[in-house]
Amino acid sequence: MSDTHVPTRARSLPAAVLTAVDEADAVLHPGDWVDEAALDVLVSGHSHIPWDTTVGSLRLLNPGSATDRRRQPFRTFMTATAEHGKIHDVTPHRILA
Repeated sequence: MSDTHVPTRARSLPAAVLTAVDEADAVLHPGDWVDEAALDVLVSGHSHIPWDTTVGSLRLLNPGSATDRRRQPFRTFMTATAEHGKIHDVTPHRILA
C-alpha cells in the first residue's frame, strides 16, 4: 500500500486494508527511492494510480491509495507473494466500503 496520508487525509486505514495487513507476513509501504540496478521490483506511490507493468526486466508496482482515491474511481491496495527472491501473485484490491 502507499499514499495512505494518515492522519492528514484519513483518520485510519479502511477495514479491508487492516484485514489484509493482519493476514500478511509483511507489508510494504513505499516511500524512498533506491538504486534501481539492484532491483527486480520497484514499488512506488505518490500518484494514487494503481498499476502493474514491466519495463525490461524491472517490474513496476503502484498500489494506489487505500485512503485517498483522488481522480481514481476506487481506493486501492495490492497484495503479493514474495518467495525465493521473486514476487508473484500480485493482486490489486478495490476498496468498496
